[in-house]
Amino acid sequence: MLIVFFDSQGIVHKDFVQESRTVNAEYYKGVLDRLISRIRQIRPHPHCTALVIFFLLHDNAPAHSAANIRQFLTQKQVATLNHPPYSPDLSPPDYFLFPKAKLQLKGARFDTIEEIQKAVTDQLNKIPAEEFSNAMKKLETRANLCITSNGSYFE
Repeated sequence: MLIVFFDSQGIVHKDFVQESRTVNAEYYKGVLDRLISRIRQIRPHPHCTALVIFFLLHDNAPAHSAANIRQFLTQKQVATLNHPPYSPDLSPPDYFLFPKAKLQLKGARFDTIEEIQKAVTDQLNKIPAEEFSNAMKKLETRANLCITSNGSYFE
């Protein structure tokens, strides 16, 4: 399993989850801690007084919405955007990132998990920044469609 965070410029952080590992709130908190450290490294805001300036849009998986995760994000001054339930049309990994990587890897065979991880990483690194920017613009368009359709499904 892959947990990945990206913005309009590209991949910010990724974590490959160990085989047979469950992603619970405690594990996810570690992922978020590594994400925040990574953001500080690659997207610094030198004139900003807040700890971290970014918005986090994640789905409503139990590990993402657990009380200790919400508390952790509040302590770290991370703003979250609410994600409507059952809305893959508002999830950039679902409509942009994962389909793009899967398409390039379709039919490939691997002998080890490490080979799979390397191939996935290579494909993610090949995606131009412009495509990430377009995906974020598409998210804005899709969010507006969701609002005008009162949360109903749309194509």
